[in-house]
Amino acid sequence: MLESLSGHGGLVLLRDSVEWEGRSLLKALIRQAALRGEQIQVLGCEVSEEEFREGFDPATNSQLVYHDLFQDPLNWSNTGEALPGGALGVLRAMRRRAGPGPVTIALDSLSWLLLHLPCTALCQALHALSRQDSHRDDSSPVEHVCVLGLLHEELHGRGPLEALSSLAQTEVTLSGTGGQASAHILYRRPQHRLTHKIQWFSILPDFSLDLQGESPLKSQPHPDPRTHPVDPTTHLTFNLHLSEKEKEVKDSLTLPFQFSSENKLSCAVA
Repeated sequence: MLESLSGHGGLVLLRDSVEWEGRSLLKALIRQAALRGEQIQVLGCEVSEEEFREGFDPATNSQLVYHDLFQDPLNWSNTGEALPGGALGVLRAMRRRAGPGPVTIALDSLSWLLLHLPCTALCQALHALSRQDSHRDDSSPVEHVCVLGLLHEELHGRGPLEALSSLAQTEVTLSGTGGQASAHILYRRPQHRLTHKIQWFSILPDFSLDLQGESPLKSQPHPDPRTHPVDPTTHLTFNLHLSEKEKEVKDSLTLPFQFSSENKLSCAVA
């Protein structure tokens, strides 16, 4: 199921870390999309175009349209080769420039974009980019679009991570043990429960995926398996629960505003 992530459509977050890099998986998913005959558009921010294309076969490279924000993102060299509108302009235009048929858009990386764009503006652009009913420049609808976003989650605070997570239809968190990589995959689908699975894998030199086993698909009743329910009484300085003895003492107390039978009698005599 890992190999078909780019075929699901919508935004797919690839969350990596210092220990488990995610660019290799991003390139493996691009290769899978190319084998399906999809159009491939890449927004490159962190490595050069030459480095990103390295390792792909000629057929994959021929299907790949590369938008380079790495070489000169702010046009400091004044060569006129900077992308119009900067990163935000490119994001808004990538979908419209697609030809007929399914499209896979790879963002390398969302972390770079978060560090150079307001989070709200980036989320709005991603929402528009990953919508299944948007149109190209000729106003005809795009049949299918998948946005693959590489995210270095250790670089960001909770707010941006949660904002991006709320937009994603699929999240892949990379981890592993003993040198063996694993992908923790969370699927969100309209009108369905969340599903979660773990896929063990390795990536071969040609960026093909070697799948080595997986856990069963499980439904999740909670919004996110990483979110644990919070007990609001955990850090209180007093106890909300009474023992049986404390309940008896409480019930036997006479409150200041409560008349006892003796007080009622004396009031009646007076």
